[in-house]
Amino acid sequence: MTTPPPVNVNAALASFDDVYSPRIVARVNDYDVRIAHTLGDHVWHVHDHTDEFFLVLDGRFDVTVRTGGEERTVVLHAGDTFVVPAGVEHKPSSPGGSILMFEPGGTSTTGNVPEGDVPGHIDSTTGHELRP
Repeated sequence: MTTPPPVNVNAALASFDDVYSPRIVARVNDYDVRIAHTLGDHVWHVHDHTDEFFLVLDGRFDVTVRTGGEERTVVLHAGDTFVVPAGVEHKPSSPGGSILMFEPGGTSTTGNVPEGDVPGHIDSTTGHELRP
């Protein structure tokens, strides 16, 4: 088996402009390491069977969570991490930035939201392969 080449995250981010359309930059066991540009509102959604890890690479990234009937917004800046536990409804938003996510391969970016309910600026995907 050959080892994959290293990936420069900054160069990878520069290779595409789509927002909320993650690219898979690496795989670790059964997990994808994904990067994405962020801008505007995502959709309220939940991942019933997995946590969702975020690392803000650039800019600002907010995650509003609903727990116990209440909402709170976590404001994240470059270098900050945040984990949304499995089963917690959340809605990301951003005035602009980029993130790295770590989640099981095959996890949908829109969780439990039906395809027809996803706005056009959001890519409901399990991640795209990074193209050189």
